[in-house]
Amino acid sequence: MTIATSTQPKINWVNTLFFVGLHVGAAFAFLPNNFSWKAVGVALFLYWLSGGLGITLGFHRLVTHRSFQTPKWLEYFLVFCGTLACQGGPIEWVGTHRIHHLHSDKELDPHDSNKGFLWSHIGWLIYQSPSKSEVPRFTKDIIDDPVYQFLEKYFIPVQILLGLTLLLIGGWSFVFWGVFARIVWVYHCTWLVNSATHKFGYQSYESNDKSTNCWWVALLVFGEGWHNNHHAFQYSARHGLKWWEIDMTWMTIQLLQFLGLAKDVKLAKTES
Repeated sequence: MTIATSTQPKINWVNTLFFVGLHVGAAFAFLPNNFSWKAVGVALFLYWLSGGLGITLGFHRLVTHRSFQTPKWLEYFLVFCGTLACQGGPIEWVGTHRIHHLHSDKELDPHDSNKGFLWSHIGWLIYQSPSKSEVPRFTKDIIDDPVYQFLEKYFIPVQILLGLTLLLIGGWSFVFWGVFARIVWVYHCTWLVNSATHKFGYQSYESNDKSTNCWWVALLVFGEGWHNNHHAFQYSARHGLKWWEIDMTWMTIQLLQFLGLAKDVKLAKTES
């Protein structure tokens, strides 16, 4: 892996060993004794809950970009769902993503795609990140909120509690599929937005970076693969701007709007 920096960053061993452990646990899910269709069903449900409602709808479109507003109880629920994805606490996640948008594909971008596919996919996570110290400056709207502080501090215990619940309900197969395999799957789907959608696909708009629209990533991450659209109109709650750019998260926002649970929905002026 080539790193385009003058100084080789130090490996973050906590993150590295954590990722290795999760991938080993995910491999155990495929052992005959741990496979069951019920367990796969649990994993798929939690994939939607943590990756779809949590990361895509909650962490990203609601909190990071404030592309729409919800009642506070619903915001907290969506942020809790995002915490179940185990991608760090919500404060760090939101701050890091805002930094990414400010410096997209430039030296200060935490997952600058100019440093290679592997770097933007996972490499940036296994090295000490200098951008982490900047997170408080980019999260002044949430950093003092006690709910966000709790989830930031205890996202690992929350995951352990989920694992224990699954163990009681369905045994180890539910744990290996509902926790390990599901987390690893959601990880790589989310990371593809950093890597694949800065390499594969097409650009509809000038965004001053390498962001692309990639249909297969959009299917995996509930509409987030229309990444060039998003970088061109960061405030827009809708990422799939053409009729054929399927955006499941936008459909969810429309449903919330119909139910009176989403308001002040921001849209790109050039949508068709």
